[in-house]
Amino acid sequence: MSGITKTLLAILAFVLLTVCSFVWFIVTWEKAKKESITQFAPAFTLEERTT
Repeated sequence: MSGITKTLLAILAFVLLTVCSFVWFIVTWEKAKKESITQFAPAFTLEERTT
């Protein structure tokens, strides 16, 4: 294999690994087990976003 082919295969492997890990993260996400991060935000931050 030439150097270009090896480089393209390495890039493809990296992209596949990244996409697959992201999909796995989303599929296994359990919303009920995680607290909302907005509960910890200061009140003034939430007020600025709504106006």
